[in-house]
Amino acid sequence: MHVRRRAAAVSLTAGAVLAGTVLATPAQAATPTVTASGAFMMNGATGATLFSKAADTKRPMASTTKIMTALVVLSTPGVDLNRKLTVKQAYPDYVRSVSGSSAYLFVGDKLTTGGMLNAMLAPSGCDAAVALADAYGKGTTLTARKADFIAKMNAKAKALKLTNTKFDTFDGNSPTNNNWTTPRDLAKLTQAALKNTTFASIVKNPYAKATATASNGKTRWYTWKNSNLLIRPKTDVEPGYAFPGAIGVKTGTNTPAGKCLVFAATRNGKTVIGVLLRDENRYTDSIKLMNWTFGTQYKMPLKPIKDVQD
Repeated sequence: MHVRRRAAAVSLTAGAVLAGTVLATPAQAATPTVTASGAFMMNGATGATLFSKAADTKRPMASTTKIMTALVVLSTPGVDLNRKLTVKQAYPDYVRSVSGSSAYLFVGDKLTTGGMLNAMLAPSGCDAAVALADAYGKGTTLTARKADFIAKMNAKAKALKLTNTKFDTFDGNSPTNNNWTTPRDLAKLTQAALKNTTFASIVKNPYAKATATASNGKTRWYTWKNSNLLIRPKTDVEPGYAFPGAIGVKTGTNTPAGKCLVFAATRNGKTVIGVLLRDENRYTDSIKLMNWTFGTQYKMPLKPIKDVQD
């Protein structure tokens, strides 16, 4: 299954500021410029700043919100990844109401929590996101459970000292325009999330799968392509960039946020985490930044690869 979302009209700015020490870049290499409105790169181990552009300016983050959604679920005391969650009619209804991306889950199917995390993080399924908020929030109604889950997201942000981050949604489709972060905060959040082995294993996989029990008792198999083209093979039917060492992380696209990308890669035992907010050239820029950081010469395909709209 493959998910697309509507493209966003965005206003782009150029320029970048170097801050910190590059991991392994020739001394003569010029600091790259990116078209992102906000950008940040950090050393994944130490948190040291490698690259910064408007890194502390608050911006909407679209589906990169789902990084926190996953972390809240995975941080639940005693979380059982085999817990079965039933797909309710309210979930696809929600996706339609926000024109969100979908994992195309069938109503009545029972997926495990692990399967739902795959459905949310790989194809960026908003139906899976609301299912997780419903299951891991408290309250007697769906509305109350979603609100409680979002409160947990904000509590987690506070615990991680993400002082410039606020959530009012579990999937990035903000009902009040109060769902925002900064490139620096989003990188810190990703650093924390990547320490969870379940999260890390999902976001680095170019494909995701889940097995469900359908309402008729039969087994249904789901397969999704990851919306992050950095980890998708060049030989795919709808190819990706397959940047050497890429380990994730999450895409995001909607009208308020534009195109966003959280990316990470490991080379020679060193991991970097990067964030691009409102960037029409998110893959070109992410590869440019990683080449600069690692001192590599990965070349973009001659024929541009069509971006997945999430």
